[in-house]
Amino acid sequence: MPRMLDVSEDVRAEIGDEEADRLLAGENSPGSYDCTSCRTPGDSEQERTSTVLFVGEETAVLAFAHATCIPSQVVQVAEEQLQGAVRSITGGEQPGSSRPDPGAGGGQAVLGVTSGLVLIEGDLHPALVVEPTAPIARPGSDSTTDEFLTLLIEQGFRPVSDLNTLPGALPGWSVLLAMGQLHAVLQPGTGGGSPVAWWQAHQPLQVTEGWRAAANKSHTVLVFAAPVGSIGQQPREDLLRDALEKAAANGRLVAAAMPLAGT
Repeated sequence: MPRMLDVSEDVRAEIGDEEADRLLAGENSPGSYDCTSCRTPGDSEQERTSTVLFVGEETAVLAFAHATCIPSQVVQVAEEQLQGAVRSITGGEQPGSSRPDPGAGGGQAVLGVTSGLVLIEGDLHPALVVEPTAPIARPGSDSTTDEFLTLLIEQGFRPVSDLNTLPGALPGWSVLLAMGQLHAVLQPGTGGGSPVAWWQAHQPLQVTEGWRAAANKSHTVLVFAAPVGSIGQQPREDLLRDALEKAAANGRLVAAAMPLAGT
């Protein structure tokens, strides 16, 4: 029985007509699967299913998703993150964290991401706070010096001295939200190519209705980043703001405004 699969032209172009036809005929596709977007079970014999091809520098992984979650598409990701996603599928890393792209420091640190609303200039703005679990060294360096902020400044983030001022926009970067869940922070691809994931949730992160409403209103997300130990896990948004203000006062906070992709 043919599977209810959607194979986009982009995915077909990557995997070839022969493989795409085998998928559509049900030869190579599983009947049941875990949706790569919402992580709940799906059945390609009972519901429309999207083929999603994750492509790294050397590795490509074909995954499946409910068509109601995301359309069939090709997603360019950094090789290290793709390997990390494979590890997470086989019982590796925790949901909601990702190894950083080597362009943001490499190493063995994991980027923790927290969402919250920050009051600036009288309006509540949706924000993400990124903090590694360990110091980030420059790629290829044996140094133990934490260069996380320096590397981000080189990519266009700006130091924050006053949390009451909106950070500037960072061209080419965006925050990917799909079906009300946070999927990734995207950065420009090399040589003007397709955007790649700088941070990608191995399991989509839930955000509050208030956060989502603010993001859909402004179509912009503020991304703050601080070195390990600067912010921590704060249970309330007022405590999160206090931690951000303290990090800014100590010169340990950078930020950028990024357009919202998705809803």
